[in-house]
Amino acid sequence: MTQSHLTLAIAILAEVVGTSALRASEGFRRPGPTLLVVVAYGLAFWCLSLTLQTLPLGVVYAIWSGVGVALITLVGWLVYGQRLDGAAVVGIALIVAGAVVLQLFSSSRTD
Repeated sequence: MTQSHLTLAIAILAEVVGTSALRASEGFRRPGPTLLVVVAYGLAFWCLSLTLQTLPLGVVYAIWSGVGVALITLVGWLVYGQRLDGAAVVGIALIVAGAVVLQLFSSSRTD
């Protein structure tokens, strides 16, 4: 794993934390979760900008958004008790598979 990949992983995790805190902020009425949203999204975008110095925009964004969608769906299920039907599970699996294919087989990678 390169430094760019580690920075991308941090960006993804920070975005998931920020999105989870967004739900907990109750429309920015709770100061603790609201502060966490701002800090987590700030970290996510900063790390994403660092990643974009060495990896192509399209690939980075596809991985960031795809893995983020899968992880936030998992958080919704585990933390907030949101239900997933078969179609949701298959759709998320396809998103993750697309991110994996881009990372492993795309010739547009620059690292």
